[in-house]
Amino acid sequence: MTRDQIFAFFQQLAEDNPDPETELESGNIYQLLVAVVLSAQATDEGVNQATRALFAEVETPEQMLALGEEGLKAHIRTIGLFNSKAKNVIALSRLLVEEHGGAVPDNLAALTALPGVGRKTANVVLNCAFGQETFAVDTHVFRVGNRTGLARGKTPEAVEALLERRVPQPFRLHAHHWLILHGRYTCKARVPECWRCPVVLQCAYREKVLERPAKR
Repeated sequence: MTRDQIFAFFQQLAEDNPDPETELESGNIYQLLVAVVLSAQATDEGVNQATRALFAEVETPEQMLALGEEGLKAHIRTIGLFNSKAKNVIALSRLLVEEHGGAVPDNLAALTALPGVGRKTANVVLNCAFGQETFAVDTHVFRVGNRTGLARGKTPEAVEALLERRVPQPFRLHAHHWLILHGRYTCKARVPECWRCPVVLQCAYREKVLERPAKR
């Protein structure tokens, strides 16, 4: 994509959805961190279903520690990898209490030092909770970046680095939200719905599906 195409790409996504937000439900920054950790290899909808009752009971890392690992597991059994995720959430909660006064830190190094928090998770929290211009690369962003030609890379880190260089203002703050939502609902993994894509003219994908497949 050229610089002008990239600007037009995000301009169109912004016009369609001026104020994109994460679809994970949370009431504060700590709950957001927990929700993002739980969302690894799980759907946002599935996480929300599991955390509604959990977050009605737990709002702080101290309360999570009081609930305990087994209590947490009882809430999140429907989420994939719930055993390891519960262990990580309890461990990161303990570290928040012991080293950060119970507060979620606002920098990448401190966040990625928490158990179960990788670069993608940290970038989501920094963006959604602290308003930092980060580019969280999940499977949707990775696919959209490579497929469209916006940011082609063999690893999430490579795609993130290209997005960091190429995404212009005033789109940087919300860019990863637009890309996630675009990949989730339009530029789907199996069959991209190019026939209704708002950025089809900017997209460099060679195998565009320009007609809706007939229903079988």
